[in-house]
Amino acid sequence: MRLEAEMDKKIYFVSSGSYVPKNIMKNDDLKKYIETSDEWIYTRTGIKERRIADKDEAASDLAYEASKIILDRAKVFSEEIELIVMATITPDTCCPSGANWLEAKLDAVNAVSFDVTAACTGFLFALSVAMQYLRTGAFKNALVVASEVMSRVVNWYDRDTCILWGDGAGGCFLSVEDRFEGAPILKEVFIHTDGKNGQNLLMPGGGSKTTPISHESVDKKLHYLKMIHASDSMRVAVRRFSESCFQVMEYFNLKAEDISLVVPHQANYRIIKNVAKKINIPLEKFHLTIEKYGNSSSSSMAIALDEAIGEGRVKKGDNIILTGFGGGLTWGSALIQW
Repeated sequence: MRLEAEMDKKIYFVSSGSYVPKNIMKNDDLKKYIETSDEWIYTRTGIKERRIADKDEAASDLAYEASKIILDRAKVFSEEIELIVMATITPDTCCPSGANWLEAKLDAVNAVSFDVTAACTGFLFALSVAMQYLRTGAFKNALVVASEVMSRVVNWYDRDTCILWGDGAGGCFLSVEDRFEGAPILKEVFIHTDGKNGQNLLMPGGGSKTTPISHESVDKKLHYLKMIHASDSMRVAVRRFSESCFQVMEYFNLKAEDISLVVPHQANYRIIKNVAKKINIPLEKFHLTIEKYGNSSSSSMAIALDEAIGEGRVKKGDNIILTGFGGGLTWGSALIQW
């Protein structure tokens, strides 16, 4: 049980930032790999295009670009960062972590850094981890970044999955310092997992089960992300997305009309549309980026949130729900009060 002092501590959402690679891959560009069309992909997913990292861009590079924006908006120097939590399933290397590489690039000499792995819900898990450190007083501030180079783990000849993924990074700066009083408040983060059904979204290779990497494991395409029982996963996603939104509203005694904006993980337009209907919040209140960025896993929610802020979709007093579902299985939600 959390102490009352910890619960009452304000976690300021000081700033946000995002970065997407310049390379655009349109749906028709996928014809070089698979039999498909722009109409076929768009009607099933809501995706028109996605961003693809340059061959020399790693997850920490995308995170670095997003972090520079975050810190500049927060008016914070890199040496002031005490904690860096990076959400990713596509780190530069397994060791060191993606966050370690990011720490070095930022020259954040006073920071502790590590990765959080929770697939598409990673940004929420990273927020939750950072929030607990700030609440306990272990740190006064944290840089939270989600960064993915999904194009490196996509089988471009698998029509069920290659149409979905894109690359990008986004995040925020959190603090408990009084100098940020008046900034939006990260009120709470709720996270959940279901390891029993984790095989439904699986990257079989690369871990201790299939190492060392061999010609056989590569030939069997074990190092690509696989989606098992896609239709079942969509139904589960709608249910978990909705449950997590209801959890936020019930915890804070909010009604659907009290929610100003929902920023979901950009999984699939059909999923988001069904979630909106299920929780009785108009689809117009959902900020969508899936058409132009696709599904960039853990970073999609952070990118969408930053874009919504930049477009002026939030104002003082607004209640913003973040919600996500991903491999693990993982799901969760958060409330930001503007």
